Amino acid sequence: MQRDLKRLGDARGHRSGRAGKWLIVLVVVAVGAITALLLLPMPGSEVGTPSSQSATPTIDGGDRDYIVLPLAIPPRKPDQAVAPPVDPEETFAWLEHIVQPGDTLSGIFSRLSVPARDLLSLLGEQDRKKALSNIVPGQTFRIRLDEDGRLAELRYREDQLNEMCVTRKGDGFATKLVVDAVERRTAHASGVIAGSLFAAAQKAGMSDRLTMELADIFGWDIDFALDLREGDSFTVVYEELYKDGERIGEGDILSAEFSNRGDTFRAVRFDEPDGTATYYTPEGRSMRKAFLRTPVKFSRISSGFNLRRKHPILNRIRAHKGVDYAAPRGTPVLATADGKITFRKTKGGYGRTVIVDHSNGYSTLYAHLSRYASAAKAGQRVKQGQVIGYVGSSGLATGPHLHYEFRLNGAHKNPLTVKLPQAESVAKARRAEFDQKTHALLAQLELVRQANLIASN
Repeated sequence: MQRDLKRLGDARGHRSGRAGKWLIVLVVVAVGAITALLLLPMPGSEVGTPSSQSATPTIDGGDRDYIVLPLAIPPRKPDQAVAPPVDPEETFAWLEHIVQPGDTLSGIFSRLSVPARDLLSLLGEQDRKKALSNIVPGQTFRIRLDEDGRLAELRYREDQLNEMCVTRKGDGFATKLVVDAVERRTAHASGVIAGSLFAAAQKAGMSDRLTMELADIFGWDIDFALDLREGDSFTVVYEELYKDGERIGEGDILSAEFSNRGDTFRAVRFDEPDGTATYYTPEGRSMRKAFLRTPVKFSRISSGFNLRRKHPILNRIRAHKGVDYAAPRGTPVLATADGKITFRKTKGGYGRTVIVDHSNGYSTLYAHLSRYASAAKAGQRVKQGQVIGYVGSSGLATGPHLHYEFRLNGAHKNPLTVKLPQAESVAKARRAEFDQKTHALLAQLELVRQANLIASN
């Protein structure tokens, strides 16, 4: 009997196990059905379409927003795809190119697939042509083409502050210059000459551009090739430019002081009615004289004015009626005053020579040039500081240098000592405005100078 009862129990257990398995299967099927019902879209809506009460999160991507999709979205059938709204302005993406060394405008436009006829149309306007023809490495081009592959819009970032925006208007283009807002902060620098002006300025934290501006301001009173002495000093108050809280460069010099060989010169910036800026002495006399002291910047004098000098090549006494400035071949030679070029060709031992006639009986001569400036031809008028040629050794010359002569009514004068015409002064009608606007700048310059004196003691 016990053996029969055991067989009966085993049979019941087997049936009970099979029933349990069927129960598990039924539960799995039920859960699957419920899940499928929950995943069905509600009437009037599509799977994955956000409701009107919950905005789709986005990431700011500059000119366009990028949609952030949920991590788990039920797969969408092809006929369920919903296209997002399209901004007509963004139908065609912006293409960008940063100018590299050796790049040309035609090469850039070809690389960006801009038709050649659009480039020709862009260059048809002179101001636009001038800006686009002066591209340098680091500048940025951004362009957008229309549905026909034509140029729709161009944005040309000239520098950190200026962007040229060109937009298609019919068969042509309209141009707008956008100038970014900047914050101008006042800064100052001071230095003492131990070797060269550039070395002292660099030590004071000044850029080469700011150093050149300082030399230009005082270039009528100080010969930087001859007059600098160890111990000379300078103080500069200038602008620093900031954009979005980040320093992007230097602005203009507002006021400056230069002590040279015991003499102190001061200059302050004053804006003219036409928007240009002029530097004046505190008394209102222009720093800009009728003549520059030197026609070559930062050179050295290799031979002075000497009527009894022995010629180095001819080996005999021959009057040296000018000043020789030794400088590397190709150094720009500047017109020392406004005038008209009356001679521009080879002149015996002078080699390649330029003579400029100025008003009131003044004239200047520039000799031994390696070549002439293309923009300075015989019969043309030139401005003070304009490049008229380049240092060389043409004619009777032992090495690269500029021979410079200064004449008054035909008589040779020593360019280093001749008394130059007086500078112009602030117009009487603007004198009160000048005093008001420059008072604070001069006071700030004095404060910096006093602080430097205290620090040095």
